[in-house]
Amino acid sequence: MNPPPDKLRDIAPPVDFFPYPLWVVILAGVAALGVLVLLGLLIRRWMKNRPAPEAPAPRAIALAALEDARRKVGEVDPYAFSILVSDVLRGYVSEQFNLPATRRTSPEFLADVARSTAFSGQERTLLKEFLEAADLIKFARVDAGRRESEQLLEQAIRFVKGEARELVQ
Repeated sequence: MNPPPDKLRDIAPPVDFFPYPLWVVILAGVAALGVLVLLGLLIRRWMKNRPAPEAPAPRAIALAALEDARRKVGEVDPYAFSILVSDVLRGYVSEQFNLPATRRTSPEFLADVARSTAFSGQERTLLKEFLEAADLIKFARVDAGRRESEQLLEQAIRFVKGEARELVQ
């Protein structure tokens, strides 16, 4: 005869394997949230107070536009090219010297330049030659080609770079 089997034992209760009490976990969560909020506020303040990127100078903008125009010298007809280069140069003078060059006719613009002390005699002469050549192409519809467009571009670049001013000094 076989001995009676041992009584089956009941299942053991679950074992708590989390090593920290609940209050420690909640406190750590609140502290982590506080650090994140503080970090967010510091980043926001830094973004708000950082210096704005410096705007490019009118000379740099004009030279970049003229170099872009140089690539178009053979693609664009001389009439449209003269308007393009003239607009860049007038925009440069407006920004650099605070003259309303974009809202003036060439004679009005040259009169403003003549009254201004910001321009040397060579710069006035270069501007006058540039505007005369551009106006001949734009308004008189003088037959112009690639060579005339390149000359117009070179005059504008010389003026923007200040090469006429360097000749005087």
